[in-house]
Amino acid sequence: MPRSGAKNGDLHGNAPDESAIALLIIDMINAFDFDGAAAMLPRALGAAKATAALKRRAKHANVAVIYVNDNFGRWRSDFRTILTHVLADGCPGRPIAELLKPGEDDYFVLKPKHSGFQFTTLDVLLEHLGARTLIVTGVATNFCVLFTAHDAYMRDYRLVVPRDCVASQTEADDRYALEHMAQVTKADTRASTALDLSQLAR
Repeated sequence: MPRSGAKNGDLHGNAPDESAIALLIIDMINAFDFDGAAAMLPRALGAAKATAALKRRAKHANVAVIYVNDNFGRWRSDFRTILTHVLADGCPGRPIAELLKPGEDDYFVLKPKHSGFQFTTLDVLLEHLGARTLIVTGVATNFCVLFTAHDAYMRDYRLVVPRDCVASQTEADDRYALEHMAQVTKADTRASTALDLSQLAR
C-alpha cells in the first residue's frame, strides 16, 4: 500500500512524504526559565542561529524537519500552545523561538522524558519517512541531545551532531558530550557548515 502524503493528496499534512535524512531540533522551543537557563541562553542562541541556517539548507534539499520538544510536565499541552507561550513578550526563550519558528510543513513530537524516542511517536514517524540518517541539534547537549543520540544509535541510525548546533550550560559540558557521542555512537560532530546534505542522503 502506498504511503499517504503529498503524492496522494496530502490529507494529513505530510511533507515531505519521504526523506532519507531527518533534521531533529530538540527542545529549542523553550521558555528558558528553568534553573541554569541564564547560563545556557547565550550559548543556545548561538546554536539556534547555526541551526536556523542549517534548517534553511535542509528545506531546500527536501530534508524533513522534526521538532522534538519536551512537554514540560504538562500532559494536556500541545506543541502549538507551547510555541504561543514561548513567543510571548518577555519570555526569555522568545529570540530562539523566533529564529526557529516551525513552518506548516514541519513535523513535531512531544516527549515526556530526556530521549526523543522514549514514549513518543518518533520511531513511527522516522519509519514513515524512510529516514536512515539523523542530524541531531538542540539543547542540552549533555542531556536530551545525548540521550536521543544513544537511542538513535541503538536503532542503527547514522548520526550527525553538528557541534555548532547544540548547547549546554558550559563549554566543558559540550566538549564532554560531543566527544562521548563521537566515540560511543559514532556521530559525525563536524560544524554544520561542513555538512554536504546531498552527500549524506547518498
